[in-house]
Amino acid sequence: MSDQALMSDQALSVQGIVELASAFYGSAVLFAALDVCLFTLIQSESNRVQTERLADVSGLDPRGLRLLLDACVAVGLLLKDGACYSNAPAAASTLVAGAAHDLTGAVRYNRDVYPAWGRLSELVKSGQPVEAPEVHLGEDAERTRRFVLAMHGRALGIGRAIVPLLDLGGCRKLLDLAGGPGTYAVLIARANPELSCVTVDLPAVSAVAKELVGEAGMSERVICHAGDYHTDIYATAAFDAVTVFGALHQESPEQIVAILKSACRALKPGGLIYILDMMTDQTHTRPAFSALFAVNMALTTYNGWVFSDEELHGWLREAGFEACATRAVPPPMPHWLVSARKPDHLL
Repeated sequence: MSDQALMSDQALSVQGIVELASAFYGSAVLFAALDVCLFTLIQSESNRVQTERLADVSGLDPRGLRLLLDACVAVGLLLKDGACYSNAPAAASTLVAGAAHDLTGAVRYNRDVYPAWGRLSELVKSGQPVEAPEVHLGEDAERTRRFVLAMHGRALGIGRAIVPLLDLGGCRKLLDLAGGPGTYAVLIARANPELSCVTVDLPAVSAVAKELVGEAGMSERVICHAGDYHTDIYATAAFDAVTVFGALHQESPEQIVAILKSACRALKPGGLIYILDMMTDQTHTRPAFSALFAVNMALTTYNGWVFSDEELHGWLREAGFEACATRAVPPPMPHWLVSARKPDHLL
């Protein structure tokens, strides 16, 4: 299909434009519902409750609560039977605190960046982020903690699909760069009993990661190192595998190549690197979510964007890797997993 045909398929109708202009209504409803713990409250009432009862137990205003409840029904988050409300199946499994696939932390991260999207025109005019990344990377302790916990919740869900795709047979030491909450490292170590991991991230992030790894009972096999993958120097040929999950979309091409070269030096000959990220096709417009995520990253980081997997293959080859391959990750998130290998002759 030609690029022109692809663009035609993406073109909005007049109705689509009207719907797009008010699409934030639904997001605001979701964020407000989480702010007042609506889904957890409903679940605590045996997942069937009337407005008056919910207002009594929550202390919320009955009129405002009813408007929010009906809006949640309208967007598909709740079900309504007469005067009773209940969580829709997907909401019950992801938006109730402590649920099997709890995504409340990840959604709250979206809520945190929601104000930045209202300033998108500022980014277009200046080329600079409207919110300094330091805010969620250590400057604001509470915001940083919410950010790390959000990444933890997201990684728990994505990791179940990712870890089985990693060929780590025979690996003993893994370096997890920009490892965030350490969640992926914990999941990888659990799936590979002979493997130990060193995960690296900024001091404020690494401090929260140590807590989470400790709570998981994995502190002996997952070491959380406070550092910076832009400047850290790792022992040469010390690791069997390297992972970089959900981090390179905040870096410029030059920075990506430098990080990949550092990773290559840290790997033993024949060692593997796995990179998980939002990526696009060559047009940088598909998948649509990835193209929009590029804007999100630019609003909150200095070099944020989303690259294509073909661009990443080129940077990997420039850094010394070979045998580059791409695999799509199962839905719902449009992540792609790229793997490559350090040549046997390269020290």
